[in-house]
Amino acid sequence: MVTFEWLIGLLLGAVLLSALARRIKVPYPTFLAIGGMLLAFAPSSPSWTLEPDLALALFVAPVLVDAAYDTSVRDLRDNWLPVSTLVLIAVGLTTAAVAVLVRWLLPDMPWAAAIALGAIVAPPDATAATAILRQVKLPYRILKILEGESLLNDAGALLIYRVAVGAAAVQHFRWSEFAPSIVLALAGSLMAGYLFARISMLVTRRITDAPSAIIVQFAGTFTVWIVAEHIGLSGILTIVAYAITIARTAPARTPARLRVPSYAVWETVVFVLNVLAFVLIGLQLGPIWDRLDDPVRLKYSLIAAAVLGAVILTRIAWVMSYNTALRLTIARRGFHPPRPMAAPTLKGGIIMSWCGMRGIVTLAAAFALPEGFPYRDLILLTAFAVVLGTLVIQGLTLRPLISALRLKDENPVAIEVARARAVAYRAALDEIDGDPSEAAEILRLEYRALLLGAEGDPDRGVATGELPADPLRRRAIGAARRSILRLRESEDIGDDAFHQLEEEFDWAELSAQK
Repeated sequence: MVTFEWLIGLLLGAVLLSALARRIKVPYPTFLAIGGMLLAFAPSSPSWTLEPDLALALFVAPVLVDAAYDTSVRDLRDNWLPVSTLVLIAVGLTTAAVAVLVRWLLPDMPWAAAIALGAIVAPPDATAATAILRQVKLPYRILKILEGESLLNDAGALLIYRVAVGAAAVQHFRWSEFAPSIVLALAGSLMAGYLFARISMLVTRRITDAPSAIIVQFAGTFTVWIVAEHIGLSGILTIVAYAITIARTAPARTPARLRVPSYAVWETVVFVLNVLAFVLIGLQLGPIWDRLDDPVRLKYSLIAAAVLGAVILTRIAWVMSYNTALRLTIARRGFHPPRPMAAPTLKGGIIMSWCGMRGIVTLAAAFALPEGFPYRDLILLTAFAVVLGTLVIQGLTLRPLISALRLKDENPVAIEVARARAVAYRAALDEIDGDPSEAAEILRLEYRALLLGAEGDPDRGVATGELPADPLRRRAIGAARRSILRLRESEDIGDDAFHQLEEEFDWAELSAQK
């Protein structure tokens, strides 16, 4: 009963903290990190434990599926160069910088453990950054680069992490023995993710009950991760390929009455997982801190502070170097993007270099280290310190920095939404054209009025107030939905515009089914 009471209290406290975070416009993980730290040293706090092997599957798999589902493949491809440099070079440099620093401070620490620590703190969690960026309407390109980085950098960092953990478990590590299996795992993970998605769609298309469909979605997510790990593949890459494949095909097959509750449940679960991750990791800090004597505490605290500084400075150094080189190249050769987008600027580089907050992946990877791993206590303390430090230092100052730099954007999503709405309304009118009934004439007048206002008012949505429940209206909405699916398939609109319109037509469809 005590555990249940603690859970209720923690969830309610997290809701209050997130409400406070929204009110003062800071990332809610910042307050969760502070709360997790305070809970670690609170008297009579619960002593909960979790199997290390379960941490990555429980905390990372659903979060990655949620992020990958919303990822725009078109925008990811358009920005492949900056995303790939952040995913490969920035993560690699951060891992190396942290490993060298820790080895210098602790010469007796094995290289495998030092590299594992570097890989754990290397991947930024852009959830906190994008929570702010979406509020201030920064250049769309910056937002897409950060989202692409957050989705893919976990795979690179955790791949290094797996190799380092494996190397720590063997007496003599040889890269030549690991390299072929890593290459096969990378290719196999992408193929397995695609195949798992196809199998999942064959199963779920027959489920018409919302609770059953949502349970199968979560069960499928965990099953994909577990199977991938058991057969030696990368759980991260498999899950990403799985989610992106489903995201490209599921919207055309999933009815609104299943999709709307599914989105709501996934958003809630991701929030709850963030709460549990910060709480569970925080609870591990108290016992670790208690069994250290004062000189070791001071030493570990200084190491954690040094790693925090290295993590922040390495990202700034790389992003600003890349930004400078890119701007010089554009000045000489011009800027020729595949579609209209903002050119790289010094101010944009400053913002991206400061969007280095760490989060749930860092916590889960640290917790997933096996018992008895060299310097596991130090790694856990350092990982939490880096997460807490980046969320407080960067999370609380990011919005003021954005306001001071005064970056603006032309809001390409709104432009795409307005254009797609016009196409959708024309498709709806064409669907009911020729129907002589009075209901059809009333519906035509309604959609013509919406069509006239679509291009002039990008924020104007589909009316969902008191819609008559009739098959004719549902036919028109279905035609409109198919038109935006075609626009997304042809890449005339991106996933952000598509999902905005998808939500509007979902509510219109549900209103017409009453």
